[in-house]
Amino acid sequence: MKASGMARRPNFLLFVTDQHRADHLGCYGNTEVRTPHIDALAAQGCRFDDFHVATPICQPNRASLMTGRLPSAHGVQMNGRELSHGERTFVDTLREAGYHTALVGKSHLQNITPVPPAWPAAGQRLAHDARQPYPGRYGQEVWKRWDEDPAFELELPYYGFERACLTIGHADEQHGHWRRWLRTQTADADRLIGPDNAIPTPGLQLAALRQAWRTRVPEALYPTAYIAGQTCSVLEQLAGDAQPFFIQCSFPDPHHPFTPPGRYWDMFKPEDVSLPETFHAELVDPPPPVQWLREQRQRQPGFRPGYGAFACSEQEAREALALNHGSLACIDDAVGRVMAQLQALGLDRDTVVMFTSDHGELLGERGLMFKGGLHYRALTRVPFIWRDPQQAPAQGATAALAQTTDIAATVLERAGLQRANGMHGKSLLPLTSGQTDAVRTHLLIEEESQRSDFGLDRRVRMRTLRNHEHRLTVYDGQAWGELYDLKNDPLELRNLWNDGASQALRARLMEALVQSLMAAADTSPYPAASA
Repeated sequence: MKASGMARRPNFLLFVTDQHRADHLGCYGNTEVRTPHIDALAAQGCRFDDFHVATPICQPNRASLMTGRLPSAHGVQMNGRELSHGERTFVDTLREAGYHTALVGKSHLQNITPVPPAWPAAGQRLAHDARQPYPGRYGQEVWKRWDEDPAFELELPYYGFERACLTIGHADEQHGHWRRWLRTQTADADRLIGPDNAIPTPGLQLAALRQAWRTRVPEALYPTAYIAGQTCSVLEQLAGDAQPFFIQCSFPDPHHPFTPPGRYWDMFKPEDVSLPETFHAELVDPPPPVQWLREQRQRQPGFRPGYGAFACSEQEAREALALNHGSLACIDDAVGRVMAQLQALGLDRDTVVMFTSDHGELLGERGLMFKGGLHYRALTRVPFIWRDPQQAPAQGATAALAQTTDIAATVLERAGLQRANGMHGKSLLPLTSGQTDAVRTHLLIEEESQRSDFGLDRRVRMRTLRNHEHRLTVYDGQAWGELYDLKNDPLELRNLWNDGASQALRARLMEALVQSLMAAADTSPYPAASA
């Protein structure tokens, strides 16, 4: 669609990975991973070096990506809550403005499992919620519905996406459109999937924890390849259309359980990867959760992790890093495949390409793995790459603070559309064009959990204020907290919360946190009258 006297509006292609920290890409300085195609995007565009999530939890952060709002505003503050159909997504706005919109891969804007929540416990649930659900169809991503009813489908448009092709879940046990497609490709589909059908890997410590297995699903049939193939098909279908498009290509990897397929399984050897600098580092006044996790592993020899953080051995960390790197190499090849299709169709000159992820992963930081209830940089800092072939960046990288919520505002401005009232994100275009070197002085990161991790007497609730110099983290109901001097202690090893000389600094940052919480208060909807 072209307006008179105006250039064609750009297309958008957004790649999203899952549990993927920023420093696990070659373009972010990692010399052990193999990510040439993603690195090429960064070389052609602008790399954001201090980009953080709104919350290091999948479902809430994806809702923040879609709405440009912090979890406390859009309501998906924890896994297990579904994004209200009353929330406007930036994809809604694009679609209403004439964009074709498509989602391929992971969505996770609604619940994917029927498993009852951990909170509230039996007897704690009140009869009524203060907020009633906005009308609409929910539970559309619950995998059992897709498995039990072969005709089950999403109700479109789905949060602004007029077409969607879903993979639901993780590892090689995913569901949705991928599982249905797999069954059309081979009669052995269900005998290729899961740890009980896996190729034996004697001696693999993560296998004993049920957190890694060598899948029998071939590379060409694995969800990563499927997502790339479906994205290529959508590109081909939309290539000749006059209307611009927004496509989200979303990979459920890297994520535990680790099941990189085929050659990606042993592309990296555990003995060849490097443990994080902090694996054996001495910590000064660490927050109680870190010590509790270490003691938990000692108390429970038969411990088997779920999704929360846990203390790991060196071998477990090395295995996880090697398999994680394999998953990234698999994704990188998929990104290369999609980019080749974009170029072959002549779309690369008109398409803004972005790359980001849900949240990070500890992967051995402080001797811990996975995520949850901690805001170390490994968990909150994620990649963001902006490649715009029509507007060359003023610089190849920026150290400006930015956040997941900014993606929506940036896309809308680039499309020439207004942001919605209540969006917290800021457009990053002034950074890529060189008009400014900062769009904010600090970030607010939220986290709420269903679980009372770390032996706490209540579920984890925390807020973090982060600027270039410091990180302050406050836990609900706890006298302890975290304060780090990021300039002199970039690895966050020395907690200054109780340091006598740092109390004035702590007070100033607490005041800044309060101001940030006030700024995050929801301004939507606008009032309809003066009284």
